[in-house]
Amino acid sequence: MIFDKIKQDIMNDPMNKAFTDKGIPPLFKASKDARIVLVGQAPGRKAEATRMFWNDLSGDRLREWMGISREVFYNSNRIAHIPMDFYYQGKAKNGDVPPRKGFAEKWHPLLLNKMPDVETIILIGSYAQKYYLDKRREKSLTETVRNFQKYLPEYFPLVHPSPLNLGWFKRNPWFENEVLPEFKTIIRKNLGL
Repeated sequence: MIFDKIKQDIMNDPMNKAFTDKGIPPLFKASKDARIVLVGQAPGRKAEATRMFWNDLSGDRLREWMGISREVFYNSNRIAHIPMDFYYQGKAKNGDVPPRKGFAEKWHPLLLNKMPDVETIILIGSYAQKYYLDKRREKSLTETVRNFQKYLPEYFPLVHPSPLNLGWFKRNPWFENEVLPEFKTIIRKNLGL
């Protein structure tokens, strides 16, 4: 299968040698049947340990936003998961270490090229939005998310669902009232629900 070959190429890449030598494979999921691609920052410590992306409180909130169960989230071939880096880089002063430069640039186009039926790429957080939207972004993540309709149907920018963002959610009630209903509609349409 083509995605197994790409996975092996990622593991053989010198950029990822330290992980491969420790027996840590890249954490992503791609499918030729994908309609939705979730692009976040990178796996967290728990995701890497359990080999399940979004396997934490952030993932619980993301699934709630999507209006789907854990079973659908992890088992549907219509959902692909390709973070900006496929490996956990460790903790930083605030949150996790950013994804490595050049990683998404090298592997995302190759994977997306093998997923011809993708309708919408969900851009979760600033790293994904900066890479995919580049100069089309607004001046802040908040404004990019507020103006999500500008990027449809190709992209849907979201704030990260982390519990660390509770203050942001409280300061921006429009997100729950205006953005999430549209988000759920797009998810349901693409998953055939």
